[in-house]
Amino acid sequence: MIGIGTIANVAAIIAGSALGVFARNGLSERFKNTVMQAISLSVVMIGISGTLEGIFYVAENGGIKSRYIMVMILSLVAGGLTGEALSIEQKLDKLGEWFQRKVAGSGGSFAQGFVTATLVYCVGAMAIVGSLEDGLMGDAGTLFAKSILDGVTAIIFTTTMGIGVAFSALPVLIYQGSITLLAGIIKPWLTEAVITQMSIVGSVLIMGIGINMLDIKKIKVGNLLPSIFMPLVYYVVCTLLSSI
Repeated sequence: MIGIGTIANVAAIIAGSALGVFARNGLSERFKNTVMQAISLSVVMIGISGTLEGIFYVAENGGIKSRYIMVMILSLVAGGLTGEALSIEQKLDKLGEWFQRKVAGSGGSFAQGFVTATLVYCVGAMAIVGSLEDGLMGDAGTLFAKSILDGVTAIIFTTTMGIGVAFSALPVLIYQGSITLLAGIIKPWLTEAVITQMSIVGSVLIMGIGINMLDIKKIKVGNLLPSIFMPLVYYVVCTLLSSI
């Protein structure tokens, strides 16, 4: 059944958040801060490793070479301008605040948990590739694996940022579900290179999320979300121009 991977992912986030609520009450503020720093560093390293894995490869002569750097830069710039024009980050914040007003006693960290978890769950390579595999081949294996990871992460996130993490399941449903449903339409344009480039940009954004979580610098990762799809746009435009 196409879409079952996203449904499982949403269920795992909600279940993990529910468990995290109980664990949250058993941790003091001091332990929560330490756990949050550990998670933040892990997110940064996941972003770095994913970016380097996509950019660098071993050439036939055994040397290390790089690729797709210019596409990555152009995608981040074009996507950032698009996201800034659409005010995606601001809309995510407002959505989180709206949920917070509806959930009594949620605490001031509700919006932070909602936005942070939404971005972490949506921008990674597994979200993109898994949704495409589910939509194109009916293979939800990657999303099932992501569900386990997200469920565990939801437990940890909820212990430090609160129940807002559970509500990130809604954007995940919309985001991954849309990619799954549209996969068949955009299939002709989804070359291996395009998917790799999209994954690279997603990994860069994950690194940005980790930097935000460490309070090093505020990066508007939400406004950079369109960057993930810019390699696809770039490929489509180049293909159309070459055919003229």
